[in-house]
Amino acid sequence: MTARIVNGRDIAQKIRTKIAEDVRQLKKKYNIEPLIATISIDQNASSELYLKLRTAACTEAGITTKRLHFEKHVSEKTILQTIKNLNNDPVVHGILIQYPVPSHLSQNNLMRTVAAKKDVEGFNPENLGKTLIGDEELVPCTPLSVLTILDHERITLKGKDVVIVNHSNVVGKPLAALLLNRNATVTVCHVFTKDLKQYTSKADILITGAGVLNLITENHIKNNAIVVDVGIVETKEGILGDVNIESVKEKAAVITPVPGGVGPVTIACSLSNMIKTYRNCIEKS
Repeated sequence: MTARIVNGRDIAQKIRTKIAEDVRQLKKKYNIEPLIATISIDQNASSELYLKLRTAACTEAGITTKRLHFEKHVSEKTILQTIKNLNNDPVVHGILIQYPVPSHLSQNNLMRTVAAKKDVEGFNPENLGKTLIGDEELVPCTPLSVLTILDHERITLKGKDVVIVNHSNVVGKPLAALLLNRNATVTVCHVFTKDLKQYTSKADILITGAGVLNLITENHIKNNAIVVDVGIVETKEGILGDVNIESVKEKAAVITPVPGGVGPVTIACSLSNMIKTYRNCIEKS
């Protein structure tokens, strides 16, 4: 039986439609325009595309955006001061930093400087700490999108063996916490894992975000596995993921494609977080 291919765009559109109605109601209630600021630094093609799509989604939902763009060699001091200025600006209701950033900038410093109440991406240590203990208020958007897709597909997590191929602060670590909060049994693999197939071939649910083209083939999964591809790989044919869909589609039960899978849902989840930061800034100020 051929795997069911998840339509992330359809899932995202349902979320975006609800968000647009929520924004209309909140604007009517508060009479204040929601404004979200994005800091971008020397973006690559995939980041630019993601930013463009997210901006379009914000516009559709009635959320105003502004972008502060910096060249590659900008100093960390400048970026940190920019974040602090946005933290203190009462007109700004949410802050995003477009990752990845150049290597001379500390992701951790940037993440911890964004005010927790304006932290759309959920990366501030306060928000990550809450996520870890199950107080899921502002959850990182990509992990949240994975959960949203699994929930939409009615996939039970309790007691399932889940393997994540990514141990970043942005995806793998917070996703592992979210899955543990739902009583899954979680294994995290990464670039230093010996014999990746040994782990992935036993997974009921495989979530991969390594950014390595064709990393996952039919030999890496078991029959009827759920395969969620968070990978982003730039190729001559466009953006692709970690999973070779043609190889695994006759063996897996469910697959998220790239593009059109996790990406659109991640953008929709970022809108959901924007609503939360908007309310934080107005109701908790």
